[in-house]
Amino acid sequence: MMREAVENAIEIDRQPHFAPRLGEVREWLEARVLGQAHLVNRLLIALLTGGHLIVEGAPGLAKTRAIRELAKAVDASFHRVQFTPDLLPGDITGTEIYRPQSASFHFQEGPIFHNILLADEVNRAPAKVQSALLEAMAEHQVTIGRTSYPLPPLFLVMATQNPIEQEGTYPLPEAQLDRFLMHVSVGYPDASVEAEIMELVRTEGAGSHESAPAFLLTPDEILAARREISQVHMAPSVRDYIVALVMASRRPRDYDESLDGLIEYGASPRGSIALDQCSRALAWLSGADFVTPDDVRQVAPDVLRHRIVLSYEAEAMGTDADALVTRLLDLVPVN
Repeated sequence: MMREAVENAIEIDRQPHFAPRLGEVREWLEARVLGQAHLVNRLLIALLTGGHLIVEGAPGLAKTRAIRELAKAVDASFHRVQFTPDLLPGDITGTEIYRPQSASFHFQEGPIFHNILLADEVNRAPAKVQSALLEAMAEHQVTIGRTSYPLPPLFLVMATQNPIEQEGTYPLPEAQLDRFLMHVSVGYPDASVEAEIMELVRTEGAGSHESAPAFLLTPDEILAARREISQVHMAPSVRDYIVALVMASRRPRDYDESLDGLIEYGASPRGSIALDQCSRALAWLSGADFVTPDDVRQVAPDVLRHRIVLSYEAEAMGTDADALVTRLLDLVPVN
């Protein structure tokens, strides 16, 4: 009854041609990235909110494939950068090149000026390179010398991390991780999906599978969808629930004394903003005109897991951020 009342009270002028095309993109990705429906959904949320993803998982779990296939369905430029210890900031942002013909310097744009960028194994590059990438993500521009160069309005970064090999890596500081909209963890597919993956690779190798669709989405349509998502209704009670979750991450002892001392630092205001944006996008993707507490609960683990800094006591106990987020979701009441 409440949902019907809100639907009758709220009207959003959606472009009728966009929703079916977005459905085609989702179907395309799920057919090409088997067993990773959660990652596909989070990629679409990031695309439709203007945020960025950090994806963590073992090798071979279609992280690179997912972002590459998304780029095929969007009329936008794509570039992949393999992060290595010898990478320099200029390799990402670009650099000034001297032209002797004119005796002047000319700025040569780096791969960050593409619409969709894959930063593969971002934790293998030194801190200076990571900072250059994250600064561009936050400021939406690159500054070389005295000149600032704006990045495209449609700009999505998906950074990946390999959790298996940590030797010779440079873990991103928590303050830099906070710049990512979501931290998505991907796992292994089940046995039936594994067989489907083998068949998909076989048909691709034989050239009998469609390798790329016609462009399904344009940047203008994506930017229009972002405006629509910002208009999705959020009741004050849902907004207060988001605030309560973030506050609970900072003062968990207010809800359970056994959690006292397990969280060194809770989510920043970026966490509240990300919960707001992601829950609106999730509701919009499901065809709803308003956000429910369940939308917030679905995106909360991916939004909060990298924004909670555990204490030494929690690490000694073997407690991870996912367990604490789950516990907070159980403790914070929905008004």
